[in-house]
Amino acid sequence: MQRIGIISDTHSCWDPRFEQYLGNCDQIWHAGDVGDIDVINRLRRLAPVVRAVRGNIDHGEVARQFPAVDCFEVEGVKVWMTHIGGYPGRYQPGVATALRRHGVNLMVTGHSHILKVMYDHSLNVLHINPGAAGTHGWQKERTFILLTIDAGDMRDLEVVQLGKLKV
Repeated sequence: MQRIGIISDTHSCWDPRFEQYLGNCDQIWHAGDVGDIDVINRLRRLAPVVRAVRGNIDHGEVARQFPAVDCFEVEGVKVWMTHIGGYPGRYQPGVATALRRHGVNLMVTGHSHILKVMYDHSLNVLHINPGAAGTHGWQKERTFILLTIDAGDMRDLEVVQLGKLKV
């Protein structure tokens, strides 16, 4: 069993509440637009495994350390994580084919700053966009997700709300 923290679009922002919510996770996945590598370094102090993909604002050390797409397996669930991938019915070109080819069960994206959890019945894939946890962007609410994966079962999905974005 693995408790997963799924976060995206921090844009170099560190919120002290990340420690409270992500500190008991086995893994933290960052779906891009990390910003400063310090965010990743701080996440690495919270969980034994930290995975990330680079987003469209990521350069320097973040771009050197992380791929644009990461495909991996956790507890029997095949995961596809990328920053910009679209949504069920509106995937970026080639994404649906890749999901099918790799036998993906869970797709994680960022970029839109919009929290979405949707199931794609045509591909049998759960799509998660955790929204944006940072303070830059157009989101109304800062969010991320906690999820348990246990022997192929995805459950106990929880949306963590960090509050309204102050404009």
